[in-house]
Amino acid sequence: MSAHLPATRSPLRWRAARAERRFPIVTDADGGTPDSGQDGATEFDGGTSRPSAANGRGPLFGAGSQFQEFVHDPRWALAMVRATVLEAAHPQVGAALIDNSTFVAHPWRRLRNTFRSLQRMFGDDEQVRLREAARLNRLHARLKGTDPRGRPYSAMDPAVRAWVVATIFESTVTMCRLSGQPLEQHAMERLYAEFQAYLAAMGDEAGHLPPTLSEFWLYYDHVVAQELENTEAMRIILYKLFDHLPAPALLGGVPTLWATGRAVVGPLIGAITVASLPEPFRRRAGLPEMPGAQTLMQGAYLAVGLARFLPNGWVRADAIADLLALSPHSDDPRARAVTALHDKMRRAGALIRLITPLPPQPEPVSRDGTERSAEEFFREVLDQTGDGYLDWPDLAAMARELSTRLDLEEPEETRLYNAYADWWRELQTALDTDGDGRVSAREYATAVPALAGPALIKVAEVLFDATDKDGDQHIDADEYRALFQTAFHRDTVGTDRTYTRGAFIGDFLAFMSGRRRSTAYDPLLAQA
Repeated sequence: MSAHLPATRSPLRWRAARAERRFPIVTDADGGTPDSGQDGATEFDGGTSRPSAANGRGPLFGAGSQFQEFVHDPRWALAMVRATVLEAAHPQVGAALIDNSTFVAHPWRRLRNTFRSLQRMFGDDEQVRLREAARLNRLHARLKGTDPRGRPYSAMDPAVRAWVVATIFESTVTMCRLSGQPLEQHAMERLYAEFQAYLAAMGDEAGHLPPTLSEFWLYYDHVVAQELENTEAMRIILYKLFDHLPAPALLGGVPTLWATGRAVVGPLIGAITVASLPEPFRRRAGLPEMPGAQTLMQGAYLAVGLARFLPNGWVRADAIADLLALSPHSDDPRARAVTALHDKMRRAGALIRLITPLPPQPEPVSRDGTERSAEEFFREVLDQTGDGYLDWPDLAAMARELSTRLDLEEPEETRLYNAYADWWRELQTALDTDGDGRVSAREYATAVPALAGPALIKVAEVLFDATDKDGDQHIDADEYRALFQTAFHRDTVGTDRTYTRGAFIGDFLAFMSGRRRSTAYDPLLAQA
């Protein structure tokens, strides 16, 4: 645990007595708990790719694990929102989100990346898991600073990382209870062991999560009662994000239809989430609960849970995430069907404008749909954190997204971050006229040509080198397909030309400074 951070664990010794008030502990004949050893600990089967619980009842990762039973459960959508609120209420996590996260401007992208990361960590392939753990550790190592009260935070603090895992585990248990199907004790034990193994795979030492499930509930109650705060990040998620949630790419061209649905659903999600939070924290944080919210919350969990009985594949989270991220104007083959649906929704939006008193929603202003104004470009591409300014966290978020989507190795990732850091220094020198350490939309608009400096060319060169696997200074057809299918979800069937370094760099610079929309880069950096 970092010495400079408040400890997340209480000095009190965890005892099991109070936990029995909520979840009676069932023991086996030898006094141990089901799916655990004598103390609930886990072990790994000789370092193979399929770690298992100590009593051998099931793997901790991959097919057959408890986590895999929930990963495509539609109730998880509500549970993950709840877990995110509890994470954001931790002062260290909340500060890191405010300073570095793109969850306000790009919530759909962040949700998709989080889900894919969990899939990699809990999948069958150990090499994928180790690679993802290393990537997450590099990412977390870059997230540190101080909150508005001068308290330092670090995303590498193991106690803070344990709390993030704790919120996902507890919210999964809570979603089952609220939907009328509480987990049996052995299932909770297995799931808890899997999340302990997740932290172990990240390289965190044991002990930051209590060793047994019975002790976990005391730990959880203590953090909720003593350490969570009414943070700015939590308030944004509850009261701003849902009310102003940007449309996913699939619905980006129908602002009226999206605004109508958001006006109804947004406040409901906020009310359901507040009602599901632990009561001691709701009281202490002064979170208002609207009349009937408890009934609404339980009804929502029950209703969403019914979707589990739909045919297999209809509610797969990964398929839904990919569909929402699919631009109707992209080259993906699925876009043909999406475009047809998009046209129908546009007509429905026009009808809604005729029969409702909603204020007019902005429509695309360009004649051919390929150009965007300076204000749009600043908001959609440069201001990744959504705070109205361009500064280093925005460019770091771009580097992080590119590194994640291209699955860069550590040396290439470091080169990319360094190139973006150089670009930020150039921008700060050229555009920060008032010396406040950030660039406003007004400052940006007055010095547009400064965007395409030598450092931005270095960014493009790193991306080119990451794609040019054989090092022949050309991106051939196979490399081109791999780049755009892996990172940008484009269909590249029929591509047979080579892509020179100069052409690649020219296209990237045109996107970053030329105001023209790009079917390649917009899905990556500009769409929510």
